[in-house]
Amino acid sequence: METNYKEAERYYRAHKKVEEIKKFYQHLTVYLLCNPIVIVVNLMTSPEFLYFWWCILGWGIPIVLHGLKAFECAPLFNKKWEDQKIKEILKKENNIQKWE
Repeated sequence: METNYKEAERYYRAHKKVEEIKKFYQHLTVYLLCNPIVIVVNLMTSPEFLYFWWCILGWGIPIVLHGLKAFECAPLFNKKWEDQKIKEILKKENNIQKWE
């Protein structure tokens, strides 16, 4: 019984991971399709002021952060940090229940 539960949990985590990676690739695709349009519009309307760099940079930073999270390369708030916080919160809740 427990083996089935663990196997189902592993499948759920893997599915969730694949969904996260898929969302990152969708985000990246939209970024790559939209920025050339912004560049062309900028160069056609006001070539003396190149504002498209702000769009590329302003949207590029979240893309990089999303990629780091999707591929578990984020230095902060990673899976290890989440597990430690969960244990810490459960420990605090157990201590509170003991005193009540």
